[in-house]
This record gives sequence, C-alpha cells and structure tokens, in this order.
Amino acid sequence: MSGTRMPAETDHHERTLVAWPTERRRAFWEDHVAEARDAWAELVRVVAPHEPVTVAVDVGELPSAATRLGTEPNVELIEVPLDDCWVRDTGPIVVREEDGSRSAVQFGFNAWGGLVEPWDRDAELATRLAQHLDLPVHRAPFVLEGGAVTVDGAGLAVTTERCLLHPNRGPLPDGSERTTAALDHLLRQWLGVDRVVWLRDGLADDTDTDGHVDNVVAIPRPGTVLLQGCDDPDDPDAATAADSRARLSAAGLEVIELGVLPRTERFGRVLEVPYVNLYAANGVVVVPVTGHPADGDVLEVIAGCYPGRSVVGIDGTVFALGGGGPHCATQQVPA
Repeated sequence: MSGTRMPAETDHHERTLVAWPTERRRAFWEDHVAEARDAWAELVRVVAPHEPVTVAVDVGELPSAATRLGTEPNVELIEVPLDDCWVRDTGPIVVREEDGSRSAVQFGFNAWGGLVEPWDRDAELATRLAQHLDLPVHRAPFVLEGGAVTVDGAGLAVTTERCLLHPNRGPLPDGSERTTAALDHLLRQWLGVDRVVWLRDGLADDTDTDGHVDNVVAIPRPGTVLLQGCDDPDDPDAATAADSRARLSAAGLEVIELGVLPRTERFGRVLEVPYVNLYAANGVVVVPVTGHPADGDVLEVIAGCYPGRSVVGIDGTVFALGGGGPHCATQQVPA
C-alpha cells in the first residue's frame, strides 16, 4: 500500500454509503428496528440534497427501505447481504493512490471482538460495496473498524489504546499481540499517515466497541480537533477527556472541547449521545442531539469549525440505543 493515503472526511465526496438496519439484529435493537429505520431515513434525507447516498439493504428487506426512501432524489437503494447497519466499521475505506486514482481497503472485521453474531456477511461488505463502486480492493490482514481511527488527510491519525490494543480484535499479521508500535506501522502502511496520536480511551459506557475514537474526537481541519468533554466531574469520562486534551495538545493540536456530554432516558435506558459522533458531508454536518439545553450553543461551535457547511441536528437517541451515531452510520467515498 505504499503511496496511498486516506483523505480527510472533509474532502469532497463522490457519495455517502449507508447500511440499512436489518431484521437480523432485531434482538440487538430490543425490537426497535422500525424506529432505527426511521432514524436512518432521516439521516439519508439530510445528506442526500448535498451528495448522492447509496443505501445497502439486506437481501429480502428492500421494501422496508423503499417505503421510506424510494421516492427520495439522489438516493440509490441496492440489495447486498448484510448483518448490521454500522457501515463506518464494515464498509470500504477509500484511499487515494499517488497518481490520484482511488482504491478501497477491506479491513478484517469480527463484529467488535465477537460482540454479536453472525458477522460473516459484514466481513465481506467492504469488498461488495467497492465492487459496486467499481473500485479495486486491497485486503488488509488485520482487524480494524473505521470508527476506531480518524485522520486529517494530511498525515495524522488519532485512535484509542483501549480499542486497538484489545486482544479481542485478534492477533496481528505475524501472529504477535497488538502493540502501539506494531499498529503504528500498520496504520502508516494502510492509511498513509505519518504519525499516530494515541488516546487512552473513548467513552467509558462504550462497551460495544471498546472505546471507538469517533465518540470522542472529530477533525474539522488539519491541526484542529473537536474533543467531546464531560460536564460531570464525577463521571469517568471527565478524567478521560482531560487526559485526551493533554495528549492532543502535546501533539501540537488545537483542541476545541465540547464541554457537555448529553444523556437522555429513552426506551427504558439512559443513553449517552456524544456530539462529536457527527458526519461531515459535502455541504452539511449532521450532529446527534437530544433536546439538551446546550444543543444550540454546541451547534454554533460546530458550525464555526466547518465553514461553508450547514449544521443540522438530528435525534441521536435511536442511534445511541444501537451503540452509535450519525458518524457510525455513514462512510464517505472521496471524489
């Protein structure tokens, strides 16, 4: 993979990829699949006026997407074998070659360390979607979810130790344990980055993905990061945010901290909805909100970080029930 580089999310997109919530995960959704599909449809309708959206739907479930999105302009529905809806982690990561051409990387996938079964369909989804896009595919010989790493497109990657070093993601290509030094080398090789900033953790409650970085960091431009803070000093996320700020600052980055971490009660559960699990499409930034009093102020801060894009808040609680947010539910295809 010499000479390739993963572009920033803020680079111009050809399209956005989305995977439709499946009946296969009804139990995982606590039987709220219909609400999940409504939330995914809202996300697609916000993004589609700004760029094409390709929605991958599991075999036999196309009518459930067509009834919600079949008449929407700029939306393509395709039938593809799926297990789950978190295409950030299962979809192709599209990189640019030295000559400007594009290719797709199929990383290994084991459902977040065997969290939920089956995952064999999702383990091939990146290849199937890349073939649909007519992109050549490179297979990386190790497990990596897209939500576990974020890049600025200019040589920087940010990730978390808790996730990438977790033994449940399996051994490295040479059979060795996962270490920061070895994974540094692999991220440089496969994503084309020059340096990696290692945070200790993501969110404490993120037991599904073991601390994905996209719950705590977004990168609006090279040199600047949005950091998810926490307004409860007794919450372990407050200490994690302080540690993350120190590490990011030590790496020479400007840190803009969103000081409120919303929690809301729905579906009989208290759900944590981090603002930074946002998605930056061509002309819009989609941000998960809960109706928290801080929503308006936070959206203004985010708008200042993404000039030229409108900022739209959508209900983040259903995404959080399934363990993610708008960023987890999307994957960009750079132009």
